[in-house]
Amino acid sequence: MTLATLSQVLQPALANGYAVAGLVTLGWEDMRAYVAAAEAEGVPVILQAGPSCREHTPLPILGKMFRHLAEGASVPVVAHLDHGYTFEECKQALDSGFTSLMFDGSRKPLSQNIEETARISEMAHSAGISCEGEIGFVGYATGAASEGTDPEEAAKFAAETGVDAMAISVGNVHLQENKEGGLDEARIRAIEAVTKVPLVIHGGSGVPVAQRQHLAATSRICKFNIGTELRKAFGSALREAVNRDPARFDRVTILKETHEPLVEATRRVLQAFGGSQKG
Repeated sequence: MTLATLSQVLQPALANGYAVAGLVTLGWEDMRAYVAAAEAEGVPVILQAGPSCREHTPLPILGKMFRHLAEGASVPVVAHLDHGYTFEECKQALDSGFTSLMFDGSRKPLSQNIEETARISEMAHSAGISCEGEIGFVGYATGAASEGTDPEEAAKFAAETGVDAMAISVGNVHLQENKEGGLDEARIRAIEAVTKVPLVIHGGSGVPVAQRQHLAATSRICKFNIGTELRKAFGSALREAVNRDPARFDRVTILKETHEPLVEATRRVLQAFGGSQKG
C-alpha cells in the first residue's frame, strides 16, 4: 500500500527541487488514468476531490476509491480534499480515509482564515494526516477576480496555522484554458523570503509549461494543481470515442477508449515537474 500524506510527498520535493502534481478528479476513469501515468513516470501523485467532484460522488465513496487505487499502486498516492469550505466537510473527509485536507478560508478576513485553518490543521495532525491552507484569493477565468497574496500576511498565516502546504495567489487563475501570462515571480520570491512552508499553485493549467519547469526546480512551489488541462484531454477523447461509432450505447465500452489518451496527456503534465529525474 502506497497511501501517503501530503507532507510525505512534498517534503522530498522541496528538498530535491521538483514538484508534485495535484490532479483534479471527477470520476473513476480519470483517477485510474492519473495513477497509471504516475506509475509510468515513477513519481508520486495527489488525487484531489474538489467541490464539483463531491457534488457528484459522496466523500465516503471517494475515499474508498482513492484508497483502493493507492493500495495497488507502485508510487505514493495522496487522497486529498480540495477546497473544503467547512470544518464539518473536512472532518467527513478525514473520517472517509483522506490523508490530506485543504481548507479554503481565503475569502474570509485574515484573522478568521487563520483561526479556522489552524483548527483544521490541528485536527489533521492529531489524526496523522496533512493540511493545506490558502492565503490570498485565486480567482476564476470567467468569474471572481484574484486578490494577490501579501507576503507579510503569508508569513503570519504559515506561522499561526501550522499548515503543511500553503496555496498562494501570484497571477494564477482557476479554470484557465490557455497558458497565458504566467506567474508573478517577484511576488513568489517575496513570499519565499518570509516563510519556509511548501507553496502550492492552484489553477496550474494556466501556467506556461516552461515556467512550471523553472519554478518546480528553483522555488518552494512543490505542488501544482492541474484540472482544466486534463479535463479537456478527457473530454476530447470521450467525444472522439462517441463519434467513432454513433450506434454504440454501452458506456463502459466507450469509456475504455478514453484511458490511453488520458494516460498519455497526464504523463506529459507530470514530466514538466521534474520528479521523474529526481526519483
